[in-house]
Amino acid sequence: MFQRHFNAWSFFPVVCFIFFITPVIIVIASLFGDYSENWTHLYNYVLGSYIRNSIYLVSGVLILVAFIGVSTAWLVTNYDFFCKNILEWALILPLAVPPYILAYTFTGLFDTYGTANNLIREIFNLSREFTFFPKVRNVPGAIIVFSFTLYPYVYLVSRMAFINQSKSILEAGRTLGLNKIEVFYKLAVPMIRPAVIAGLMLVAMETLSDFGAVDHFAISTFTTGIFRTWYGMYDIHTAKQLASLLLIVAIMFIIAEKYSRKNADYSFAGSVFRQLRLIQLTGFKNFFAFLFCFIPIFIGFILPILELSYWAFNYKLDFFNEKFITTAWNSFYLAIISALLCTCLAVFINFSVRYKNNNLLKFLSSFLTVGYAVPGIILAIGVMQLLTFLDASFIGKNLKFILTGSLIGLIIAYIIKSYALASSTIESGYQRVNMRLDDVAKSLKSSGWSLLGSVHLPLLKTSFLTSILLVVSEVIKELPATLILRPFNFDTLAVYTYIYAAEERMYDAAAPSIAIVMIGLLPIIVLTRMIRRSRPASRD
Repeated sequence: MFQRHFNAWSFFPVVCFIFFITPVIIVIASLFGDYSENWTHLYNYVLGSYIRNSIYLVSGVLILVAFIGVSTAWLVTNYDFFCKNILEWALILPLAVPPYILAYTFTGLFDTYGTANNLIREIFNLSREFTFFPKVRNVPGAIIVFSFTLYPYVYLVSRMAFINQSKSILEAGRTLGLNKIEVFYKLAVPMIRPAVIAGLMLVAMETLSDFGAVDHFAISTFTTGIFRTWYGMYDIHTAKQLASLLLIVAIMFIIAEKYSRKNADYSFAGSVFRQLRLIQLTGFKNFFAFLFCFIPIFIGFILPILELSYWAFNYKLDFFNEKFITTAWNSFYLAIISALLCTCLAVFINFSVRYKNNNLLKFLSSFLTVGYAVPGIILAIGVMQLLTFLDASFIGKNLKFILTGSLIGLIIAYIIKSYALASSTIESGYQRVNMRLDDVAKSLKSSGWSLLGSVHLPLLKTSFLTSILLVVSEVIKELPATLILRPFNFDTLAVYTYIYAAEERMYDAAAPSIAIVMIGLLPIIVLTRMIRRSRPASRD
C-alpha cells in the first residue's frame, strides 16, 4: 500500500522532471561533441556579430524598459491625474502584442513607402522620394519594438512593489530634505530593486529568444544564426552548439531572476504600513503625466491595432477566407489541448507537493518552471532530437508510430514552455485553500484521488480556468518552436503571420495578427482584475 502511495504522488513528479530536462540536456551535450567546419566558419566570421548585436539589443531594451516600466508604475501608484484609472490597466495592453507583430506593423508604417511616409507626402504635397520617418529595420528600431511590447513585465512588478511600500518610509525621506524626484530615485526605486531586476531578467530572456522580429529586421542574433545554420547549412549539430551558448546565457538570467525574487522581501514595509494617499496633479503636470503614460500605450498597442485594422479592412476585404479559418482552427484546438494537459499536469504536481510535503518534490516542482525561460528555439531543437531518438529506438520501432513531425512534439514543447504559467496560477489557488480542509478530509477517510477530486478541484475551479486562459494565449503567440516542430503543411496563426510578413505581404498578415492580439487580450482581463484587488487595506 505504501508503495502504491509513493508511486502515485512522489514518482510522477520525478518522471516529469526527467522528461522536461531531457531536451535541454540534449542541446547542452552538443558542446562536448565534435566541431565541424561550419562551426569554424561561424566562429571566425559571424559569431562575433551575433554576440555584439545581441548585447546591443538586450542592453538597449533593458535601459528603455526600466525607464518606461518603473516611471509609469510610480506615476499611476502615487499620483492622480487625467484618465489615471484607465491608464493604470491600459498600460498592460501592449503585453497582448507579440514583438514580431509590432515589428511587422512598424515596417508597414515607417518604411520608405509605408503608411506614415505616404501620409506625410500627401498632406504636404511632397515628392515620392521624400522620406520623413527614418528606417526602422535596424538595431535601434528593434530596441523600440521590444521595449514597447515588453515593458509591462517591469511595469507590473514595479507597480505591485510600489503599492506595498509604506507611506511612512517615503515621508521620512521628505523630512530628511529629499524632494519628490529624489524620493523616487534615491528611496523608492532602490527599495524595489529586486522586483525590477526580476522583471528585467524576464525581458532579457524574451528578447534573446525572439526570432520573428529580429528576422524581419534582418538583425543577426543567436536565434537567426541558429535558423540559418539549420535550414541554410543543413547542420543541426552546429545549430545545437549555437543554441547551447544561448541557453547558457538564458540560465544566467534565470539564476539572476531567482536570486532577485528570493531577496524581494526588503521592498515591503513590514508591520509599519500606511496606505499611500494619491497626490492630485493639475495644469501642466497633469497633462505631462497623462502624456507620459499614454505614449507607451499608443506605440505598443493602439498604433499597431490601427494599422492592422487599416490593412485588413481596406486592402484585404476577404481575409476571413478558408485559409484563415483553417489556420485559426489549427491554432485553437492545438492551444486548448496543450492548455488542458499543461494545467492538469500542474494540478497533479502541485497536489503531490502539498500532499507529500517533501522538500525534494518542492525543488523539482520549482525547477520545472524554468522551461518558461528557455528560448522556444532551444526547446524545439531538443524536443526534435528526443523524438528522433525515440522513433529510431526499440520502442519506436515496435509501436510503429512516427513521433517526429507530428503534433506530439509541438504539444510537448508547448507544455514545457508554458508550465510555469499554469503552475504559478494553480499554486496561488492552493495558497487560498486552508490546510485544515485536508486534515478534515483525511479524518473522513478521504485521501489521494478522492481528496483531489472531491475537495481540491472544486476550490481550484477559478485557478484552473485562469491557467487554461494564460496557456492558450502563450501557445497562440509562440513562433520559433512552432516553425520548427509543426507537421508538414500545418500552419498556425503565428506561422501564417510570419510567412506573409517574410514575403512582404503585410496586408495578408493583418487578419492572423489581429486574431493573435485579440486572444492575447484575454489574460489582460485577468491581470486587470488582479491589479484592482492588489492594493492592501490601510493599516497604521
